[in-house]
Amino acid sequence: MNIAGVIPKDAFASDNTAGVCAEAMAAIHTINGGRVPSYGDDASTAEARAYFNALFECTCEVFFVFNGTAANALVLGALCQRHHAVLCHESAHIETDECGAPEFFTGGSKLLPVRGQAAKLRPADLEPALQRGHGVHFPKIRALSLTQSTELGTVYTPGQLRALTDFAHARGWAVHVDGARFANAAAAGVARGFSPADLTWRAGVDVLCFGGTKNGLLSTEAVVFFNRELAREFAYRVKQGGQLASKMRFATAQWAAVLREGAWLRHGAHANEQARILSEGLQALGFALVAPTEANGVFVEFLPPVVAALEALGWRFYRFFGEHGYRLMCSWDTRNEEVSAFLADARAARTV
Repeated sequence: MNIAGVIPKDAFASDNTAGVCAEAMAAIHTINGGRVPSYGDDASTAEARAYFNALFECTCEVFFVFNGTAANALVLGALCQRHHAVLCHESAHIETDECGAPEFFTGGSKLLPVRGQAAKLRPADLEPALQRGHGVHFPKIRALSLTQSTELGTVYTPGQLRALTDFAHARGWAVHVDGARFANAAAAGVARGFSPADLTWRAGVDVLCFGGTKNGLLSTEAVVFFNRELAREFAYRVKQGGQLASKMRFATAQWAAVLREGAWLRHGAHANEQARILSEGLQALGFALVAPTEANGVFVEFLPPVVAALEALGWRFYRFFGEHGYRLMCSWDTRNEEVSAFLADARAARTV
């Protein structure tokens, strides 16, 4: 609840509407003193990288950029040459929301969108793409890009990931994961007994773009290469892409703070739990879900009169799937009062 007890009506429009978490803000304040080396040659950056190695139970190459579009585009640029292609789901962020950045940073690689149920891909979904084109007359597939959690809030299990990575690696493709909401997927996985390692390199993932911004950090994402050979000269791509922070410590101190004692995972779990409560409340009111609620997104069917009534009350949210499918996102700081207020207004809107 914000000033004067007013419920912010854009609380469910996006998990980007939330502010910076206390751990990250405290880290920024603490690190803001004295003189330290620039461009990542500082103790905070070394500490953050060590925490990533511990978290994933392996030695990985970690780089830090300002936003998710840059992370995805720079990684795909490292994986692909201009004559290559990238398979992805038709709803993937790289296909629908990145303004051609992957094509730009790859020098022209073609994105090949594929349909798949509940925003997930399966090997059988990829098979038809292998029949497209012939020889040098069609781009050569070089990478498979997955989203975890997906654009419909669903979560790949380690087994589902392994089936896809095996399919990709057998054909010489690298596997990239857009993990803008990896914290939410990881929290869902931990609840089922899966570790972050189980959801990444143990399942065959080569590189993960680990989202920080949607989980309470300020303008920082981490690129984690599990296949370290693919990270060769990636630091140059980060610099050339305008993503190398001179005062890197302000980004990496945030990561160290949330990784140190697991705050990143607690925040992800909190958002997931709020989404579960919201989802169950909407279903109890008779609203149908578009997709199962597995992470921090609720995808629900609202007919036009309900949408009009909720918008008239000031709520902001987006149509996201089909004619009547709408997205409600919970964040690391979504409050019980916000969920209760939305459910109360949704109940009233059903009677309009």
